[in-house]
Amino acid sequence: QVQLVESGGGLVQAGGSLRLSCAASGRTFSSLSMGWFRQAPGKEREFVTAISWNSGITDYTDSVKGRFTISRDNAKNTVYLQMNRLKPEDTAVYYCAASRRSYSISFGAAYDYWGQGTQVTVSS
Repeated sequence: QVQLVESGGGLVQAGGSLRLSCAASGRTFSSLSMGWFRQAPGKEREFVTAISWNSGITDYTDSVKGRFTISRDNAKNTVYLQMNRLKPEDTAVYYCAASRRSYSISFGAAYDYWGQGTQVTVSS
């Protein structure tokens, strides 16, 4: 079983930056695709970004392209989400997820393991 622990969330003003991290344990990290999802109050869980096991493929939802960057450090069993030029609309609980698949990683159904989330609040 894979355990995922997110950190780095907090309160930031619009236009600011945060970097989230997700530390994985329990399974070979380098074999997993990794993704970030978010859920705002009253809304469905939303795909944000994903990265393949070898960092060869990345994908972003349109609303964060050019502002967010996903990366991974397999030696540290960690995936990161750098968030720049944050907007109030980015306010949500952000979840890290891991998939044993290398395809369909922009869909939540592809993910086998989920973290408990970290709150990101962007004030206007």
